[in-house]
Amino acid sequence: MVIDRGFHEVSGADIPGILDEAARQGVPVFTLSTAGRTDREAFFGAVREALPLDPPLGTFRMVWDALSDSVWGGLHELKSPRVVIVWPEARPVAGAEGDFRTALSVLRDVAASLAEARDTGGRPTQVAVYIAPAQSGGEAAPAKG
Repeated sequence: MVIDRGFHEVSGADIPGILDEAARQGVPVFTLSTAGRTDREAFFGAVREALPLDPPLGTFRMVWDALSDSVWGGLHELKSPRVVIVWPEARPVAGAEGDFRTALSVLRDVAASLAEARDTGGRPTQVAVYIAPAQSGGEAAPAKG
């Protein structure tokens, strides 16, 4: 399996292979666990729990731009040329579809901007984001190619 920078939707069955390959290559892996919830509160909690943040987010601060800046800064401060973020069982839930779309947008934007030498002072980070959307019944969606 190849670890490619950028944003990827994969099957849940692909996640173990991604984790194995990242470990084999010595690439840091961060797993977001939202327990099937994808509202703003669950996503912010998962990010606070799993990702390095710089500057740190306050417990009650749930502003998307602040989250994006904090994730960007935290990943950049790792000084690792490559990073993998995995979000298994990611899916929109009724009433929180907008939060889910915004969370995906934050991950896409962070991955894209950290890859740019001009945005990172000449020290880009190749971020690979893998989401494995869960369908109702807990089955992962098929990978999109």
